Amino acid sequence: MQQYSSLTRWVFISASAIIISLILYNTLVFFNQLKENERAKMQIWAEAQLDVASASIDINSDVSDVSLTIIQGNTTTPMILYSHKEDSYDSRNMDSISINDKKKRDAIISQFETEYNPIITTFENNQLSTIYYGNSPLINKLKYYPAILIVILILFIAAIYYFNETAKSAVQNKLWAGMAKETAHQIGTPLSSLLGWTEILKTENIDQSYVTEMLKDITRLETITDRFSKVGSIPKLEQKDLVQETKEAYDYLKSRSSRLINFEISTPKEPLFVDLNPQLFGWTIENLVKNGIDAMKGKGTIEVRVENAGKNALIYISDTGKGIKKKDQKRIFNPGFTTKKRGWGLGLSLAKRIIVAYHNGKIRVLKSTLGKGTTIVISLKKIENQ
Repeated sequence: MQQYSSLTRWVFISASAIIISLILYNTLVFFNQLKENERAKMQIWAEAQLDVASASIDINSDVSDVSLTIIQGNTTTPMILYSHKEDSYDSRNMDSISINDKKKRDAIISQFETEYNPIITTFENNQLSTIYYGNSPLINKLKYYPAILIVILILFIAAIYYFNETAKSAVQNKLWAGMAKETAHQIGTPLSSLLGWTEILKTENIDQSYVTEMLKDITRLETITDRFSKVGSIPKLEQKDLVQETKEAYDYLKSRSSRLINFEISTPKEPLFVDLNPQLFGWTIENLVKNGIDAMKGKGTIEVRVENAGKNALIYISDTGKGIKKKDQKRIFNPGFTTKKRGWGLGLSLAKRIIVAYHNGKIRVLKSTLGKGTTIVISLKKIENQ
């Protein structure tokens, strides 16, 4: 299926390239034909102009009606006529004000000379006039047609690519959501059994502290199951104290982490209320902290800091790990991106999905220095008047 999709994509790209090439070639041929026709038309017009000029010199010659019709009939080609005898300039089918300005006139003449060679009319070996002329409005419009066509085709291809990627992303999201829900369902069965066994162990003559610790881990597994069951569905948000929720996630991670990790936390004394899903928010903090621990290779300092920033509440998670390359700082939240030898590259992408899609917040790399560490910041909108 993937080979077929790749083949189809290349066939479409190749066909598009061929079509564009054919259109550009035909447009170029048509453009050159128009240019040739324009030259031929101006040659005829110059002959008619010469007929009129010679009649004014030779009193025995008459101006033909055809010549007058040809001269009057050209209403599209912009031209500047220079009279050698009178040393003066005249214009047709263009702004006469520009002709009176020498600087503008010379610029127009230079442009016309790049488009066509000027036509010089002579009578009895004497130069009467030089005709400078340029492209008609139709040719000027046609000149930009290929560029416009290419832009339209690029936008068309981009639109197809976007809808293709969006559809593929939607399928992947459904797949991941289905896998997450199935995982939650599968974990639920042994959890129920474990709860039953712990109830039995409570009645046995054993150290009950062991049962208490087992119950904590079972509760933890229930939380994880609840998290997985919420993936792919819109979670319910509640008004929660961000300070308290962050502390709970922090305390859990601190108690379950190595003693080689130095944990630090800084929070405001007053509560900060936000719309929050506690399970998913805790999952986000865990993912970020665990990612930081991995970056430090199990030894270093993790700092969690909560700040009141006007309309927003900010959570900073810092580590003293290896840091992130600048080119990777925006890519670390992409699904599948990872710098680890082992890993799926889903932790940070999941964190972004939870914060951005479910909580309408923001998450980004605030700063990162290679060999010194990384700080990631989360921004959530506060609930006022609490």
